[in-house]
Amino acid sequence: MSVSLKAKIAEVFEEPGCDKNQGKTEKERKKGCTKQLNPGAAAGGCAFDGAKIALQPVVDVAHLVHGPIACEGNSWDNRHSASSGSQLYRTGFTTDINELDVIYGGEKRLFKSIREIIDKYDPPAVFVYQTCVTALVGDDIEAVCQRATEKFGKPIIPVNAPGFAGPKNLGNKLGAEALLDYVIGTVEPEFTTPYDINIIGEYNLVGELWQVKPLLDALGIRILSCISGDGRYNEVASAHRAKVNMMVCSKSMINIATKMEQRWGIPYFEGSFYGIGDMSDTLRQIATLLVKQGAPADLLERTERLIAVEEARAWERIAHYKTRLTGKRALLITGGVKSWSVVAALQEAGIEIAGTSVKKSTKEDKEKIKEIMGDDAHMIDDMTPREMYNMLRDARADIMLSGGRSQFVALKARMPWLDINQERHHPYGGYEGMVELVREIDRAIYNPVWQQVRIPAPWGDDGETLGAVPTAAIPEVPAQGMGFLADIAAKAMGLEPEEIPV
Repeated sequence: MSVSLKAKIAEVFEEPGCDKNQGKTEKERKKGCTKQLNPGAAAGGCAFDGAKIALQPVVDVAHLVHGPIACEGNSWDNRHSASSGSQLYRTGFTTDINELDVIYGGEKRLFKSIREIIDKYDPPAVFVYQTCVTALVGDDIEAVCQRATEKFGKPIIPVNAPGFAGPKNLGNKLGAEALLDYVIGTVEPEFTTPYDINIIGEYNLVGELWQVKPLLDALGIRILSCISGDGRYNEVASAHRAKVNMMVCSKSMINIATKMEQRWGIPYFEGSFYGIGDMSDTLRQIATLLVKQGAPADLLERTERLIAVEEARAWERIAHYKTRLTGKRALLITGGVKSWSVVAALQEAGIEIAGTSVKKSTKEDKEKIKEIMGDDAHMIDDMTPREMYNMLRDARADIMLSGGRSQFVALKARMPWLDINQERHHPYGGYEGMVELVREIDRAIYNPVWQQVRIPAPWGDDGETLGAVPTAAIPEVPAQGMGFLADIAAKAMGLEPEEIPV
């Protein structure tokens, strides 16, 4: 691991926005929050994967992976992050290094790849991602990117987050560090308003940002930049002129919020777009902070009027579903902000929580779960597939909400399942998203297919066919000749062997 990468990781572990980290001694803090990955233990995502998925939703830049083609194939478009304009972010770029590059170094290949991208696509910037192999052979992507920036007159941004540096959450923060070091603060916006905000850690999964943006537009609040869903390079580069920052995804990019507060005095808060109550609280917090930052005071009153209208409309639309879902139990296998924000949304629909996973949740996330669920808070650190299966099979939950990797556990238990993670095809943000979430849960639970698959199969667990002649009733085959077939046929027809017609 390079000296610069070690220094950057140590800086990330000093994050002042993490209460758990700040509660440690100086010696413990330097060790970081998680152990580095062992070979073959990257099933939950590596640092490169975390950096790539955090930055790839910046839609108008070219994302170039410096490494074997498998790294790009593993990380390409693995979230349904939607774009309202450029589709360049969905094109996979990789240097596809080979054995000779490992021996002689891949820096020349990287430089040529950057030149080819600029000649063919002319993006406003190129993000270059370091991977395990190229980091191990010593390719200096910072130096190559600096030379390419001088040569081509475009910002070439190094993202130094090789997979072996740590888990995916660390990669999120290393990707954020690249934005802080090379992007944010490098461009001035064309104009500013007292209503400018940044949304950090929102990836516009399936267009969820577009369910929230009309609400902000109705209040005259402008999203100066979203980091990084449906983001544009120049918008992210001018993010330092916003008045307020909102943190969405459970502090995965908290270092952006804390360092922007230190450098430019921009206050931040953590909110959620999931659920009626949380959406309303988010709008209130945005309005309150903007007024404190100099926005007109009437923003607070206008916000309350909008909330009253939208809440009444949302409650009216989910009333029918609530009567059908009240008392149903859900098992929530997710993490981060969804471990508590989706809990609140489900409770608004009358659904009880059988348990919620907190594997990727922060200390603050867990405190919010306890605040929402009270004494009934059943938090699961790391539930095994067998435990999930037993819980569903024993009917302690009526539906499981999780990511795609856990769906087969629910299907094996013949229980409804709904995708709540980044691979999903339905947006659940804002008031409109809450209605969509409740509708999809209702459709999953009351789908008639579950009644069909729960009907006992026509064969037992021992493999015997229902209604067949028991094994004990089948006569043993005698060892002598073929004449035994006549005896078997005679007994089957209730005749003596000599009575069988020829």
